[in-house]
Amino acid sequence: MNQTLLDRTGASGGSIKSYAIGFILSIVLTALAFGLVMLGETVPRGITFIGIFAAGTLQILVHLHYFLHLNSSSAARWNVLVLLFTLLIMTIFIGGSLWIMSNLNYRMM
Repeated sequence: MNQTLLDRTGASGGSIKSYAIGFILSIVLTALAFGLVMLGETVPRGITFIGIFAAGTLQILVHLHYFLHLNSSSAARWNVLVLLFTLLIMTIFIGGSLWIMSNLNYRMM
């Protein structure tokens, strides 16, 4: 009965192979971002920023897929909806805070 409950809620465990792939991809993406920063002035700043942003975005997707097991299966659909709602709330809070701070900066100048 407990196993059925875990399957219905979408909380399924991964295999050792899945965790190993996620771990290796995380290390590679971290090393890529670190390498871009360490190259310093040999790589233009714009490319460094884009590379770090891309590596960070891919890192988030790797963690969501391999460690949190969020995928498009019907069992994990509620987890994805909760994640999307959390992202919406974070966007509202962060965007609103930046808007308020820029408005205050404008009014103070």
